[in-house]
Amino acid sequence: MISNNSIAKKDDEKSLLAYNRISFFTILSLIDYMPSSSASSSTKPPVILVDASSYLFRAFHALPPLINSKGQATGAIYGVINMMKKLLDQYQPTYLAMIFDAKGKTFRSEIYPEYKAHRPPMPDELRSQIEPLHNMIKSMGVPLIAEMGVEADDVIGTLATSLGEKGYEVLISTGDKDLTQLVTKHITLINTMNQQFMTPESVEEKFGVRPDQIIDYLALVGDTSDNVPGVPKVGPKTASRWLQQYQTLDNLLQNAEQIKGKVGENLRNNLEQLAISKDLVTIRHQLDLPETLDDLKLGSAQTEQLIDYCKILEFKSWLKELSSSSSIAGTNNTNSNSQTTHTTDEKFSNHPEIDRSQYEIVLDENSFNQWLECIRSAKISAFDTETTDLDAMKARLVGLSLCVEAGKACYIPLAHQYLDAPEQLDKQWVLQQLKPWLESSEHRKVGQNLKYDMKVLANEGISLNGIYEDTMLESYVVNSIIGRHDMNSLALRHLNHVCISFEDVAGKGKKQLRFDEIALEQAGPYAAEDADITLRLHHVLQPLVEEHASIQKLYRTIEMPLVPLLAQIERNGVLIDANALGLQSQQIGKRLTELEREAYEIAGKEFNLGSPKQLQQILFEELGIPVIKKTPKGQPSTAEEVLHELALDYPLPKLLLEYRSLSKLKSTYTDKLPLQINPATGRVHTSYHQAITATGRLSSSDPNLQNIPIRTEEGRRIRHAFIAPQGYKLIAADYSQVELRIMAHLSQDEGLLTAFSKGEDVHTATAAEVFDIPPEEVSTEQRRHAKAINFGLIYGMSAFGLAKQLGIQRDEAQHYIHRYFARYPGVEAYMENIKIQAREQGFVETLMGRRLYLPQINARNGLHRQAAERTAINAPMQGTAADIIKLAMLNIDNWIKQEKLPLKVIMQVHDELVFEVPESQANELAEQIKTKMSQAVELSVPLIVEAGIGDNWQEAH
Repeated sequence: MISNNSIAKKDDEKSLLAYNRISFFTILSLIDYMPSSSASSSTKPPVILVDASSYLFRAFHALPPLINSKGQATGAIYGVINMMKKLLDQYQPTYLAMIFDAKGKTFRSEIYPEYKAHRPPMPDELRSQIEPLHNMIKSMGVPLIAEMGVEADDVIGTLATSLGEKGYEVLISTGDKDLTQLVTKHITLINTMNQQFMTPESVEEKFGVRPDQIIDYLALVGDTSDNVPGVPKVGPKTASRWLQQYQTLDNLLQNAEQIKGKVGENLRNNLEQLAISKDLVTIRHQLDLPETLDDLKLGSAQTEQLIDYCKILEFKSWLKELSSSSSIAGTNNTNSNSQTTHTTDEKFSNHPEIDRSQYEIVLDENSFNQWLECIRSAKISAFDTETTDLDAMKARLVGLSLCVEAGKACYIPLAHQYLDAPEQLDKQWVLQQLKPWLESSEHRKVGQNLKYDMKVLANEGISLNGIYEDTMLESYVVNSIIGRHDMNSLALRHLNHVCISFEDVAGKGKKQLRFDEIALEQAGPYAAEDADITLRLHHVLQPLVEEHASIQKLYRTIEMPLVPLLAQIERNGVLIDANALGLQSQQIGKRLTELEREAYEIAGKEFNLGSPKQLQQILFEELGIPVIKKTPKGQPSTAEEVLHELALDYPLPKLLLEYRSLSKLKSTYTDKLPLQINPATGRVHTSYHQAITATGRLSSSDPNLQNIPIRTEEGRRIRHAFIAPQGYKLIAADYSQVELRIMAHLSQDEGLLTAFSKGEDVHTATAAEVFDIPPEEVSTEQRRHAKAINFGLIYGMSAFGLAKQLGIQRDEAQHYIHRYFARYPGVEAYMENIKIQAREQGFVETLMGRRLYLPQINARNGLHRQAAERTAINAPMQGTAADIIKLAMLNIDNWIKQEKLPLKVIMQVHDELVFEVPESQANELAEQIKTKMSQAVELSVPLIVEAGIGDNWQEAH
């Protein structure tokens, strides 16, 4: 399948949550068009009563946090709606109600003041989601019930019992075992955790008692989650055994004197408590509720309101489904996409509606010349390319889109070749006419991810200049953590507009068309919209960039100048020894076979080493290895960190770690890298991404050069395959301990400043301070510990984490940390001050003014807050390190151009730059590179650069 570059620019992000997607349109259709006769059908769906409060807490605690661009928590809303949608899709009910606990105390608190009293107050992050969740549910036409003074269980009990007695089939969706007391032949429970059905038979199988005995069972056992006391020392087995023998709690109490031992004494001593417990766990099912069956009927969805809520909460995929399936947003690609809905967010109110019918498809010279005059006279023009491939090195140009003002955009097709395609302008003639404008630095251009377009035009012999603005980078420097910075996300976030997706015009899967195969009726509006949206976004984002001088400077002096440089580095590529990788791949394959055989011998049977389920059975059931961690679903974990811990005592986990490591190397690098060699250049060309990481560091893909391991022999062998051409050498220049040096500068700690200024080995110096010994007496082990402390603390590592890394006791690790801070008090002061600063202003900054926002820094959830505090400590160092190497790259690029040096930058990996140089000049250029990189910025301590020369990357490293 070959697709278009606009996928990367426009397509919506995938959900962070691992729920199955159910189309909103499907749900709305079910609600609006459910046959009215279904209630009387012999195959009628059940009446579904949802314990929505259990949904709410499950979604909040079990799922990763989800936050919109305004810092509003939305994860619980997303999770509850998703679970509700699954029920709607699966059962297609006529009747369904979401039943919540109401605010305030209930009658149970009057019976027993300690009832649920131990529970902490609801977190603000959850409380803030309740009202918008209720609004969304109501807008979907789903009945919502919350009765004051009682619990959701009582409402469910009353409705379920009443309906069940009338012969209706009732399905209760809950994770609460208390509701099993309601189960009858007409009332079934479905557990939200494992989707298990609870019938009278399965209740008895699970608890050892019938549903009608559950109340007595719960009274005996108690419930710690609700603070229901129960009888001390009476567990599930004892309770079920007593009820099997005596049938009811009353009968048991009449025979209490026959119960021997301590447990019988406890029973007799807690008779009054038992009566209270029974009252607390008994679900009321005779409430005087205003709701009837008709009130549980699904109603018509209020689509406009749903769209508004999805915009505000930034549920982009749902919004896209709603907009594309309703007449409100419009789906005709060639007609107006008029937005008639209102929104509560005032920032959208000044944006004109986007009318795609005004876009022009340029097919004749007269129209083209008019557009050429427009872009020549415009102050700034938006520009975009349409191609045949995401890989710019392989892509063929299909067409160009232009925009000079909002709504005035065109598409110039050049190479559409489907059946009956209209005649198009000659590609070479168009490029010849456009080349002076494209290569002019005087004509300002704005694009979305212009680096891609630069590379595509370079394939056509055109050097794109005047790239003054890039909306992706504008968004990124304003707020790097706000979400994705692709066009779809930005258009939705800033313009309240849902773009045409590539799949809308090209289809998907195996039948997906290349862009040159798409009819102009669909391709034209899609492509012209790219340019139109880009220009509109720029007008919104530019003021945000200019709002803060430091951000504007970062954008103008680092990020934008880096675009053409990264494009050039990507085009330079790196030479790969495919034969060496092929040999290594064969050898790894042989070793993997040996490891499989050894694993079978240890396990006593053959199994799939890549299957977590089979590993769980082999490791923890058959071999009896202790379970040290479980997955969120309660299964024994076989994660890498678990295997590392088990590998200290057991041979199979150690073997599995080697197997996983080698398998990943083989599939990701030794097998794949040779296939990524461009046939035209004979080189591998990675793609660098500026707008992915929160801290400003570059990332790379296809291939990912950042993750090639260097601590293993096989990982280092891969670097041997990155080679210099004949007559050339590779230079690898790497910043030494750059983040520690930045910490010394930021903290102004005298100890660190002295150590770095004197050129001392900072890890040895730290070991000498922490262990209170002369530097010359520091052992290798002590230096290793000091290194872990130095790097661990700047990443916010706790005593627990340090102890785990060093294999020592927690109190010993805590002692090391205390000694470290005693010797380097400036570091501790910096860490405390930066956390205070982050709490006050909501963000931290690098030395160059790059901001990292921390929406969780004041969260009531301790884990979220502590994670934000660790980020506050580390982000200024990581971000400053990222800025430093970017500045170094720009300085070196200017030096290369000014001196016209035979020097190419071919890779950037973390704090390292890799160059390709003529062998005769390698030594001289290596020294100059070290000097240039060390002068990128001026810190309170020297920046040290280490450089090596070799025939391959590993040799030069």
